[in-house]
Amino acid sequence: MRRLLPLLLLLCGFGSGHGLTLDAVLKRTADSNPEITKARIELERASGQRLVFRSIGLPDAVIGIVGGDEGGHRAGQKPNQPFGFAYGGMTQAFFNLAVPASFRRGDLEVLIAQQRLNVAMMDQLHAARVAFYTAIYSHGLNQIRDDQRQRLEQNIASQQDRYQSGLATRGNLVGAEVQMRELDPQVEASQRAYDGALVKLAEAMGEDIGPSALLPEPVGELKYVAFNVDLQTEVTRTLERRPDLELARLVVRAANEDQRIMEAAYYPIVNATVSGDYIPVSDVRRTQGTGSPQRSNDIVSSEIRAGGTYTWRVIDNGRTYGAVMRQRSAREINELLLHKLEGDVSRDMSRIQRNLQAIASKHELLSKADNSAMENASTVQENLTGGLVSQLDFRLAQNAALEIRSGLLSLAYQENMARAEWDRATGRYFQFSVEPPQNVR
Repeated sequence: MRRLLPLLLLLCGFGSGHGLTLDAVLKRTADSNPEITKARIELERASGQRLVFRSIGLPDAVIGIVGGDEGGHRAGQKPNQPFGFAYGGMTQAFFNLAVPASFRRGDLEVLIAQQRLNVAMMDQLHAARVAFYTAIYSHGLNQIRDDQRQRLEQNIASQQDRYQSGLATRGNLVGAEVQMRELDPQVEASQRAYDGALVKLAEAMGEDIGPSALLPEPVGELKYVAFNVDLQTEVTRTLERRPDLELARLVVRAANEDQRIMEAAYYPIVNATVSGDYIPVSDVRRTQGTGSPQRSNDIVSSEIRAGGTYTWRVIDNGRTYGAVMRQRSAREINELLLHKLEGDVSRDMSRIQRNLQAIASKHELLSKADNSAMENASTVQENLTGGLVSQLDFRLAQNAALEIRSGLLSLAYQENMARAEWDRATGRYFQFSVEPPQNVR
C-alpha cells in the first residue's frame, strides 16, 4: 500500500498570484525532478530484482520438441520416415537454506528502493524549498534596498542644497554620497542571490535552464511565526520514521540476508526432479540387441521419471568462507554507519532548536526597536510639518526604520530556513510507506 503523508509546513503569507507559490513549487518538484524520477525507475527495477531473488525457490521447468526424418532402405519400409517426440522436466528445491533468506532479500530490495525514493523526495523538496525562500528573501531585500536608495538619493540632494546654502560642510555631502555608494554592493549581492535561487529552483523542478529558458517567478512573503518544539518527543519520532534512517536499517538487514545466502553453501541441497518423454505412435525404429534385426526389437514408447538429487559441498578451498567474511565485514560497516546516523539525530535537532530560540530572542528585541523606529519616524514627520526638524532628520529617521525592516526580514528568512531544516531533520517532507510482507517484519 502506497501512502503519501502531506508536508507539514507552517506557512504564512504566501500568495496565489500568477507566479509560483511554495505549494506549486513542491508539487512540480515531486512530479518532474530528475533525481526523483530516477528513484522511481529504480523502484521498478527492484521489483524485477525481487523476482530474481525468489527464483531460487520457484520451480524450474523446461520443455522441448525434436523432429526429423529417418531415411534409408529397409525391407518392407518406406525410404523416408518422419518422426518426432517431446520431452520435458521440472526441478523443485526441496531443501535449501538459501531459499528463505533469498525471499526476504527480494522483499528488502523493494523496500530499499522505496526508501531511496523517499530520501530523494526529501532531499529534492528541501532543496526546492530553500531555493524558494532564498528567492523570496532576496526579492524582499531588493525592495528594501530600493527604498533605502531613494531615501539616500534624497538625502544627497538635501545635503547638496544645504552645502550650497552654507548650512552644511562638504564633509556632510561626501558622507551622504559614501553612504549611498556603500549600498551598491549590497544591492548587487542580493540580486545575484535572487538570480542564483531562480536557477536552483528551476533545476529542482526539472525545468529548462538553457539560454532561452524562462525562469520561474516565485511569489509570496516571508513572515516570522513563533515555532516551539518538544525536543525529546521529536527525537523519538524521528528515530522511528526518518527515511534515511529507515534506509540504513534496511541496508543492514539486506547485508545480513546476503550473508545467510552465502552461508547456505555449507549445507546440503536437495531437489525434487520430474522428467519425461512423449513419443507419439509412429513407424520409427530403434534397433536394439545383437544379431539380425527383428521387428520385436523395435522399441517406441513414452516414459516419465521422478526422483531427487542431493548435493553437498564438503570442501570449498575457502571460497565460501572468504565470501562470508567479506559480507560480514560489509554488514558491520553498515551497522556502524547506522549508529552514527542515529547518534547525530539528537545533536542536529538540538542545534536547530537552539538556533530557533536565538532567532526568537533577536526577533523580540528587533520588534521592539521597530516599534520605536516607527514611532520616531512618525514623530519626526509631525515635527517636519511644524518646521521643528529638517528634511534631513526626517530621511535619516526613515532610513533607520528601513534598516530595522531589513533586519526583521533577515530574521524571518533565518526562521523559515531553520523550520525547513527542522522538517528535514525530522523527516516530515514525504513519507513513502509500504506494508512489509510478513516474512520481513
